[in-house]
Amino acid sequence: MSNTQFFRQMLSGEFDKFHNVLAAVPGDKLSYQPEPKARTAEALVGHLIGHVQDLSELLDDGVINHRNQVPFDSIDAGVELFDKSFRELEAKLENVSAEAWQKAADFKVGEQVIMTAPAQMMMWMLLFDSIHHRGQLSTYLRPMGSKVPAIYGPSADTDH
Repeated sequence: MSNTQFFRQMLSGEFDKFHNVLAAVPGDKLSYQPEPKARTAEALVGHLIGHVQDLSELLDDGVINHRNQVPFDSIDAGVELFDKSFRELEAKLENVSAEAWQKAADFKVGEQVIMTAPAQMMMWMLLFDSIHHRGQLSTYLRPMGSKVPAIYGPSADTDH
């Protein structure tokens, strides 16, 4: 199995985990943050949407113009935008060439290039960072009055 195939397999296996955590965020609690330095729930959702869109841009253009925060109107709209962006990314991965996967790409914030690395390294880095931020968001759920869905196994809030 190639690195590209393995990435596609791992990414696809994460979809339900992301969807379920985002869908568990109470719409009236988007401003929740556990302490002043922490991001709000809304900021984490917008950041996760941005990571998926960054990965699509990397496949399209060979560069990431980092989306630190993607706005959305409600949690339902945020979940819908995340899901749509994720499915578009999966479709783009079906056609990525080995050359594009290994080609050097820039990660930019504004006009500043933060790093240059092979596209595959950036793809993995943003997937891992997305999983990290999903974990942050999952720790917000109970304090917001929601239930934590199963992620890599059952939670105290799930029956399975």
